[in-house]
Amino acid sequence: MCTSFRFVRGTKPGRNTGFDMDEDDLLEMEQCHGVVVASAIFGNFDEINEPTNISDYSKETVCFLMFVDEETEKYLRISGRLGTRKKIGLWRIIVAHNLPYTDPRRTGKIPKLLLHRMVPNAHYSIWLDGKLELVVDPYQILERFLWRKNATFAISKHYRRFDVFVEAEANKAAGKYENASIDFQIEFYKNEGLTPYTEAKLPLISDVPEGCVIVREHVPISDLFTCLWFNEVDRFTSRDQISFSTVRDKLLSRVDFHFLMFLDCERRNFVVQKYHRDILERLVAPVAIALSPPPPLETLPEKVARRGPGRRGRDRRPGSRRHRKVVAGGRDINMEANYTVLFV
Repeated sequence: MCTSFRFVRGTKPGRNTGFDMDEDDLLEMEQCHGVVVASAIFGNFDEINEPTNISDYSKETVCFLMFVDEETEKYLRISGRLGTRKKIGLWRIIVAHNLPYTDPRRTGKIPKLLLHRMVPNAHYSIWLDGKLELVVDPYQILERFLWRKNATFAISKHYRRFDVFVEAEANKAAGKYENASIDFQIEFYKNEGLTPYTEAKLPLISDVPEGCVIVREHVPISDLFTCLWFNEVDRFTSRDQISFSTVRDKLLSRVDFHFLMFLDCERRNFVVQKYHRDILERLVAPVAIALSPPPPLETLPEKVARRGPGRRGRDRRPGSRRHRKVVAGGRDINMEANYTVLFV
């Protein structure tokens, strides 16, 4: 597998390379000597989500870098969120010019997989897709997934799929990419030795990553892995979940790579997934509802109250007493008549 970077045409990343950045931004990134949290929005596809629950120590020592294109920058300035300081909350906004791809998703793979080339002095990085909001301090994430596990690269598994062939069919069904391109890529990997996932690959728990979060140490082996991974994204489709396992397995067969795949539910503990911009605009758009006047009330005939039949005989409720009309003096008259009959 080759290790060239075909989008790079200059001598130094960011300068006449096809992913150009301003000199002050390049200088800012060179000052990142510890931990970097990075994300990107291209094609004005997402809203910028500001990190929360960040400690004061992290605010002073961690570089928060948000890569955007000119289209996204224009929107941010018109909306009033981006000023001359190039800052939105903790994010330093890095504008990329002269982009090598027309597909924003493929362009986003440049800072995602080649971040170590843009921040050459950083030791650790946490990558977040643009739709995610960070809600846990970066040092806690590094401790949980790298330092505690003695790993140099950590990524979450897909929440549902673990087989590349199933992932490819799901991408075709969802229209994520041209079917012919996906089929060509899968056939190529089959010739390279790709097989369906089985338990024989344990302790590797999946061949399909979620891919929206990457936690890694900037050491030669993890840098090499992401470079090789980027080459596949550049050569085939931009769906990096399809090429992930082929690159990983090729590398693991040759070197000792401290690699960790964690559960997707663990990922959801430190990031919150938001909607893309187009969905948000549909959710907040007012819905016009046509209100028709109520129908006229109809005049109903007056009902005559009727008493139901009384209870008789066995239908009478227990303990009820029968009321009868008593005529004044009637009881005395009847008694007198009886006495007359008896004593005549």
